[in-house]
Amino acid sequence: MAPEPKTVVVLHGDQTGEELLQEALKVLAADVTGVALQVEHFDLSLDNRRETRNQVVLDAANALKSAGYGIKAATITPEGAGDVGSPNAVLRKAVDGRVIVRTGRRIPGVRPIAAVYAPISVIRMAVDEAYGAKEWREGEDLDEWAFRTEKISRRTCRIVADYAFRHARRLGAKVFGGPKFTVSPVYEGMFKEELDAAAARNPDVKYDPQLIDATYALLLATTGEALVIPALNRDGDTLSDLVMQMFGTIAAAESTLLAFDDELKVAVVMTEAPHGTAPALRGKNVANPMAMILAVASLLGYMPGAQHHTASRAIYEATLETVAEGLKTADLGGHASTTEFTQEVIRAVKTKIDVWGSLSDIER
Repeated sequence: MAPEPKTVVVLHGDQTGEELLQEALKVLAADVTGVALQVEHFDLSLDNRRETRNQVVLDAANALKSAGYGIKAATITPEGAGDVGSPNAVLRKAVDGRVIVRTGRRIPGVRPIAAVYAPISVIRMAVDEAYGAKEWREGEDLDEWAFRTEKISRRTCRIVADYAFRHARRLGAKVFGGPKFTVSPVYEGMFKEELDAAAARNPDVKYDPQLIDATYALLLATTGEALVIPALNRDGDTLSDLVMQMFGTIAAAESTLLAFDDELKVAVVMTEAPHGTAPALRGKNVANPMAMILAVASLLGYMPGAQHHTASRAIYEATLETVAEGLKTADLGGHASTTEFTQEVIRAVKTKIDVWGSLSDIER
């Protein structure tokens, strides 16, 4: 008896972000991947978030917790006080997302900055710290002071640390970097304590702790070794953008939000592109869809079963091979349109799955 198809929650967004999601959904289709999925849609465009006063975001979060899998388009975060704010912040809190994974990887045919050839993953704390902190000011003129309260929990520190070592084991990488615990032994020191404890529990994984400023400096002189960098929320936000740009473009790697159960097993996976809504590119059919397509690959990779993993690998390989064969969008120095790139990836995915299926028949 065939297993029940997994449900994927699709969170629609704004501007070019929504256009790229539509391209990614073409790749996710069953006639491309060979994987049947049930799909549940939520409109997280700015207009609908305002109209529902973010109720649609909470509804989407409940669906994510139930289904366990979701893919999200880039969305607009309005700047005005009293507006609907960031849907990502609402989603992370509602599903109890603790970790964001962003991996820079070599893009065939694109020259990286420095000697970065092996993957570099940033395992970022997804909650608390500088984000959502209470802020206020006191005093006047040059005697005015600005204050901010920040917090991190040992639970989140442990989840991030443990996941960093698990991820490093899968990649054959070393855990590298860390917080500025010398300046902040109580606050950032808590994270360092959990990293050291995780290292003791995982002696088979290389561990090279560095202060965050040294981490930035050493990245620019990397020898090409695969790295996994655990980071606080703010550090991870800035670090992940740098890492992905070192490989050529921020538009060529996916971002994955993870929530965990009480046994620290992954309970919710939501993937997306790390870039914004790119309003200047809207309707021009020139934006790079790689990150959103790789978000599909990442999502399928977290699902159990050989069929999902086969589809995930096919999408990863097809996307990178498409670039290697010279079909590139403008940000990578090419002339391909968004839809041309997606269509070639779809063709390559179908071919791979068809060929692999034939080889499986021969092996049997």
